[in-house]
Amino acid sequence: MWAYSNPVRIEFGAGAAGKLGKIIGRRRWALVTYDMPVFRGIAASIQAEAGPPSVVIDNIVTNPDVRDLALSCRQFAAAPSKPEVIVALGGGSIIDAAKVVAAAQGDFARVMNALTGGAALDGSTFTPIIAVPSTAGTGSEVTSWATVWDQESGNKYSLAHGALYPEVAIVDPQLTLGAPQGLTLATGLDALSHALESIWNVSANPISSNHAVAAAREILDVLPKLMKDLGNAELRERQARAALMAGLAFSNTKTALAHNISYDITLHAGTVHGIACSFSLPTVMRWSLGRSAACDATLRRILGDDLTVGAERLTAFLEGLGVSTRPSSYGLSPADWRALVTKASQGERGRNFIGRHDLAD
Repeated sequence: MWAYSNPVRIEFGAGAAGKLGKIIGRRRWALVTYDMPVFRGIAASIQAEAGPPSVVIDNIVTNPDVRDLALSCRQFAAAPSKPEVIVALGGGSIIDAAKVVAAAQGDFARVMNALTGGAALDGSTFTPIIAVPSTAGTGSEVTSWATVWDQESGNKYSLAHGALYPEVAIVDPQLTLGAPQGLTLATGLDALSHALESIWNVSANPISSNHAVAAAREILDVLPKLMKDLGNAELRERQARAALMAGLAFSNTKTALAHNISYDITLHAGTVHGIACSFSLPTVMRWSLGRSAACDATLRRILGDDLTVGAERLTAFLEGLGVSTRPSSYGLSPADWRALVTKASQGERGRNFIGRHDLAD
């Protein structure tokens, strides 16, 4: 038996961001975005139709940290009139931060109590979110969770609640045109990881797998071309659509072992998330083979009938983009690698993996 559900309304296409004012309507709105000129320009165009925001929260950078999020929540609480909707304009870090703000309702301690103590959150109090991604990769615009980092303690948390699905995702590929090469690569590989990790997953189902196949096949074709032609609007649109499909895939399954492996590498080595969660994909794929006929069949739709060759193809794809698939490239000795995989296999995402965890040598 299986089930699939995603309540997010999706507006996709070049120029879709122009609908934002109408979607906000007459509601009081808060803007969560980056402190950068390009995003201030977009915000100005929104204001022309929806009026000025009640508050602008722009202190978030990559990988939202608890200290920054606490400030964001205080800024939300200080709005002269309580916002009725939050517009999250930016990459996955911005959308994740908006989800935390939506749940905290001005009091970040509420969220931390849920993350660290298991306290229940009342979803009926959450502020609705309109997600407007400016990158093509994280899929946060169609998921119900947010990643929260605590750099000081070395912990990574996942805030998850059904009320955190955005009410609308506006996916405008034109917003990704300015993304530099490194960001385009990292987010593109994050999307590929979302797709593949939803396949070798205990919660995989026919609908999530169809989304994953469409996403992975497209990313394998598009991303190398896009890396050589960053200004190509057609390639940007194809990558944005593939990343959205990957988001729809893992919105129901969550990720698996490769993501759990990535967390320590990002926390302790500073490796950008999209690289940290994708370099191990060929290895993790090999560990999944033969464990599920459905998984193998789905992977064949992406990588061909011979999955041993398919894993080699995946390795060549990553190496061709300049991403090493060797743990030693990330400062891991063989003993470190075995310990990391053992630890990751016991994590929340690692337990989603269908494969064997005793092959870490």
